[in-house]
Amino acid sequence: MKVTSRQTRSPRRPRRALPVLTVAGLAAALLLTGCASGERVCGSGRYPVKAVGNASGQDCVADGQEPPRGWVRYPAGEVPEYVGDRWDRHWDTVVVDAEGRPVRG
Repeated sequence: MKVTSRQTRSPRRPRRALPVLTVAGLAAALLLTGCASGERVCGSGRYPVKAVGNASGQDCVADGQEPPRGWVRYPAGEVPEYVGDRWDRHWDTVVVDAEGRPVRG
């Protein structure tokens, strides 16, 4: 009589990989689209201003008002409109002086 051994397999785990793959897919999609969220930098009736002397300072000022001391307007055509858009990412790495000119940080 021939005796054979049976290998036992561990029971299959109930689809734990699916949520992980879903999250990974969403993260990859956000990275590939430039992470633009569609959220406006400033709400209606406001415009964005850049802090003087640091790279990441940004605020919003009511339309028709000048930026407060220590803040400057963005150059025409280079104003960030949406969080994560081209100009939002660009200006997040640039330090400006009181005249709005880029300086070494």
